Amino acid sequence: MKREALRYIENAKEILNKSTIENNRYADAKYVKSACGVAYLGVLEAINEVLLKKGLSKKELPKKVEEYRKALQKYLSVHNGKLLKEFDDIYDELHIAGYYRGLLHSTTIVKDAIKSAKDFIGKLH
Repeated sequence: MKREALRYIENAKEILNKSTIENNRYADAKYVKSACGVAYLGVLEAINEVLLKKGLSKKELPKKVEEYRKALQKYLSVHNGKLLKEFDDIYDELHIAGYYRGLLHSTTIVKDAIKSAKDFIGKLH
């Protein structure tokens, strides 16, 4: 089930490995942005898989972040209220700061953000 979503995480790590590291910072922002984007897509893929198992059709899957938040609240946060907060953090860190704005450079921060995405995927069922 989560195999495809976790494949995104592994791909993100492979992309990161293409960047050189200088003083514990990734030297090539392009690879960091790409890796953050791919890891975030893995999170969305995992959520989609769970929603499909819950009976939603492919056409009913969320298309915007607000729709993902609503779906998490309706279908998943009933059991674990922390999931929505974790999703919001992943969205802010990986999608906005990492991918969209290219603000992440520290190897520790980027790796931790990708690990958070992997941990989030592991909590979905």
